[in-house]
Amino acid sequence: MAEYNINKGIGQSVEFKGLKAQYLFIFAGGLLAIFVLFVILFLAGVNQWVCIGTGVVSASLLVWQTFALNRRFGEYGLMKLMAKRSRPRFLINRKKPYQTIKNKLNQRVNEKYPESNDR
Repeated sequence: MAEYNINKGIGQSVEFKGLKAQYLFIFAGGLLAIFVLFVILFLAGVNQWVCIGTGVVSASLLVWQTFALNRRFGEYGLMKLMAKRSRPRFLINRKKPYQTIKNKLNQRVNEKYPESNDR
């Protein structure tokens, strides 16, 4: 029986056949989803060859895309890409400059004289 090394050291990320970190979980989850789709199609009465063809094509596409993402982005690149997309591109300040300056002055006065806030 074949023996596969899954982890290559203490403190290192999980690696299996070149797939690292989150790509391994994407790959495993995708294969599980494809298997569930195959079972649902088969139990729904779809032709056997259509089920097999759908499973083979979608599994091949999953393998190809997962390894392509692993090559392109590396171990942490996909998480960095998702973080970059969730970050706002610019900040909007719709206050008038006078209101902004007035608020800053009020904050400084309140910090300097905290007992005046109690009124």
